[in-house]
Amino acid sequence: MIKTRTLPKQPLYAVSFWNVGCMLYYSSMLFVLESLFYYHKFKQNYEEEAIIFSLFWFGSMLFAFSHIFLVIMDAWSRFQNYKRIKDYLFVHGFTPKIARLYQGSKCQRIAFLVAARELGMEEEVQLYYRRLGIKWYHFVPHFMVKDPLFLFRKYFWSRTFMEKYYEPKFNYRQLNLQNSYNAYWKQPE
Repeated sequence: MIKTRTLPKQPLYAVSFWNVGCMLYYSSMLFVLESLFYYHKFKQNYEEEAIIFSLFWFGSMLFAFSHIFLVIMDAWSRFQNYKRIKDYLFVHGFTPKIARLYQGSKCQRIAFLVAARELGMEEEVQLYYRRLGIKWYHFVPHFMVKDPLFLFRKYFWSRTFMEKYYEPKFNYRQLNLQNSYNAYWKQPE
């Protein structure tokens, strides 16, 4: 059962998209710059026929270049998480059970916090994560520490880069406008 509540002003879809993945978008820009730097070093060493250094810089360039796409796929997955979380929070309100599912990585926590902020529940979520001992500087996901072979696990690839498209169940901007309209035109009894 959906509880009737007043929604805070809802941002544009593009703003939510940016807020959920801004850290990842900055990372992808850094990987682009890093790839260009490594390419320049590779080209310089290749022209000088320094084979060992050429191979090193070429490997570094491929590593950085592949990360551009991984970070973009991660941002896509976090936005799908955000939409799912927002629907859940709107219908059920904040519960530690759902917040626990997204405590694993900084990017997932950001998606959760953005959804909570847009529904006026950010303080509850921040308080919960503080109680768990999660600080703002906890970037490394828990699963990477617990399982050093995470790269070879299906859960890592499916949950990090390949979240399925999620169609939101509610148009929050429309609901916000509808609530504003009803509040304005409601006659005193």
